[in-house]
Amino acid sequence: MVDEALGLAAAYKASATAHPDLADRLGPIAEAHTAHATELARVIGVALPSTVAAAPTDPANDPAGALAALRRLEKTAQQSATAACAAAPAERAALLGSITAARATHQEALK
Repeated sequence: MVDEALGLAAAYKASATAHPDLADRLGPIAEAHTAHATELARVIGVALPSTVAAAPTDPANDPAGALAALRRLEKTAQQSATAACAAAPAERAALLGSITAARATHQEALK
């Protein structure tokens, strides 16, 4: 989940770089994913990677395509977070549930 959150942050940053007109919209979501990765790493006792994660895919050529691609990534990530939440010990379930909810919210914010 840490790597997934960092990958999502990288995807948002790549899309914001490719489409500067989306930067104000995408920046806060990228920051949220970075914060999720940081907190997950702290809770499970691992260090964040020293290198920046690469975006899972290159951004689309047009802003609408970039937003659609990010929605797809968020949907997949939300499903992953839901499964992790269901399997997590109680002390981690609240954090994972919050991340799951954030990923659902991100999908709506990208419409």
